Amino acid sequence: EDRSTARALVKSPDQLELTEAELKQEFTRTLTGDNPHTPKNIVRYSFKEQAYKLVDCMDQTAIHFTLNGNLVPKDSDEGRRQSIKLSTEAEKAPVEEEKAPVEASAETSEEAEIKDEEPTGDTEGEGEAEKAETAEVAEPAEAEEPPPPKAPEKKLANQFNFIERSSTTPYNPLRERGCQTDPAPYQNFSANVNQWDIYDAYVEELQKMEKAKEKEKSKPQTVKKEEKRGGRKFSYVEPQHGDSISKVAKAAKIAERMVTLNTFDDIAQDFKYFEDASDEFRGQEGTLLPLWKFQYDKTKKLAVTAISWNPKYKDLFAAGYGSYDFMKQGHGMVLLYTLKNPSFPEYAFSSESGVMCLDFNSEHPHLLAVGFYDGNVAIYNLKKAASQPSYKSGAKSGKHTEPVWQVKWQKDDIDNNSNFFSVSSDGRIVSWTLVKNELVHMDVIKLSAEGTAMQGPEGLQLQTLGCGTSFDFHKKIDYLFLIGTEEGKIYKCSKSYSSQFLDVFDAHHMAVDSISWNPFHLKVFISCSSDWTVKIWDHTIKTPMFVYDLGNAVGDVAWSPYSSTVFAAVTIDGKAHVFDLNINKREALCTQLVVTRKKNKTTHIQFNPVYPIVIVGDERGLITCLKLSPNLRKMPKGKKGQEVKKGPEVEMAKLEKLLSLVREPESKK
Repeated sequence: EDRSTARALVKSPDQLELTEAELKQEFTRTLTGDNPHTPKNIVRYSFKEQAYKLVDCMDQTAIHFTLNGNLVPKDSDEGRRQSIKLSTEAEKAPVEEEKAPVEASAETSEEAEIKDEEPTGDTEGEGEAEKAETAEVAEPAEAEEPPPPKAPEKKLANQFNFIERSSTTPYNPLRERGCQTDPAPYQNFSANVNQWDIYDAYVEELQKMEKAKEKEKSKPQTVKKEEKRGGRKFSYVEPQHGDSISKVAKAAKIAERMVTLNTFDDIAQDFKYFEDASDEFRGQEGTLLPLWKFQYDKTKKLAVTAISWNPKYKDLFAAGYGSYDFMKQGHGMVLLYTLKNPSFPEYAFSSESGVMCLDFNSEHPHLLAVGFYDGNVAIYNLKKAASQPSYKSGAKSGKHTEPVWQVKWQKDDIDNNSNFFSVSSDGRIVSWTLVKNELVHMDVIKLSAEGTAMQGPEGLQLQTLGCGTSFDFHKKIDYLFLIGTEEGKIYKCSKSYSSQFLDVFDAHHMAVDSISWNPFHLKVFISCSSDWTVKIWDHTIKTPMFVYDLGNAVGDVAWSPYSSTVFAAVTIDGKAHVFDLNINKREALCTQLVVTRKKNKTTHIQFNPVYPIVIVGDERGLITCLKLSPNLRKMPKGKKGQEVKKGPEVEMAKLEKLLSLVREPESKK
């Protein structure tokens, strides 16, 4: 019946009447864990800032109920006493409950006996007999009374059956630490100075300098001795007194080289004897075998900006370190390595500015010319045990205003003074001469960019200078030299003319990174550029003889010292390319990845003047030595019964034959 009756909806009399749209409308209410009653204007004094600061982080915890209780472990003495007390109370409770029903049954039996004694017409004998029977029945019941049952242990109930858990993030309190030092002591000094005081001070300084010179003269000098051994005279220099470290320096260096050779014995064996037999199955192609790697801890973040072999010691080369990125300029270094000890440089010189170029003097192999990023040039003397250069230019002695990109030594002048040339982005080619204890400069020529004249104030024409990036002097004709520029042009110049050029080549579309005359042919030179091309020229013809596109910006190119048709180049993708025009005029015989790391570029390459190896530098300060396989250094084979001709004339004729094939179509036209 309840189910059948309809349920009536009871509404409150003050309930609002809402429409369907109002009922479906949603009201968002955001609940946070912040305590609304927490004060927000608490201010505390900050000893660090010496001011009152508003406290941002306040405790948001609100406590609604607290209960303090005591817990006693069961295994403790107090816990055992309480458990024994509870068990004894539980045993007493059921015994009292059993006594109560026994007493109640006794009372009921007595009432029954009283009722039986009332006159009911029965005899006394019957009553006595019944009593005897009841007594007999009751006796065995009292004798066989069962033992009382054990009471169960009573468990304490939990009055508040709930669990409360909370966690708070640790608040790191601010810590202040300060110290106070005593003020630095100071002292007031005052004196009167006249001309006599100044004169006496200068005289005293001169006396000190004279005493220092006398001490240097009084030092023991070396004595030259001669000995006869086997009928020959041997002369040697014997120092009178020397430092104990300097005495063992030479022996320590020899021992170090012996240990290094033992460590790199496998590489030394490959350098001396290994010939790649697989070249017989490759046809014309060849390979580069990696040998030693030269790296110094202080130059890992610097790029190899220049490499030059020593003209006298064929195993010694110098490397310059700097940076080509003008936003990351810093210090530079010059290191000299030998193939006998690749683990550590023989000489190390540091500079405040990055090293951009260097070159050994062919007549004086101990002199090393260096050009820096700040426009200065310097000369290091390897015979002197000094970390600073023996000669260095300055702002007053005609230094360049832009980075020096290349330096080249020339033959001694009429007065037997050593001299070298430098080229810079400021458009100046400067000749530097070593006269006594200073560098004397002279501007040889200034590069003028064509079509870049600017209109100056009062109608003056301002001529802008070109930016030189590389140059090279002719091997036979002393006055002739070539200059490469950032605009991609090559200027043929003469030392005799300082205001005009002999010829201009529109060589490349971007900066000319390197330019070099052929060591055998007097008319041929090679150039490379950032426009991905390597071009071979005849300086009497305006168009290139050969053009090679290597697919990436070319950093450096170099002719081989043993063949007039072999040259090598490196590109910024970390590859080295070796060409031999006599074997293949179109493609490289070897294209090999030298640098394995990403975002690393190869910068320079140089052939050794004697051994069949090349060294390649990269932007991470690493120099890798590579050996050319037999296919990359093939010599022309002679006919049977005839000796193979060798020499510069043969190499010149070999290259001239190739050039004649290129010139023939033009002559027929």
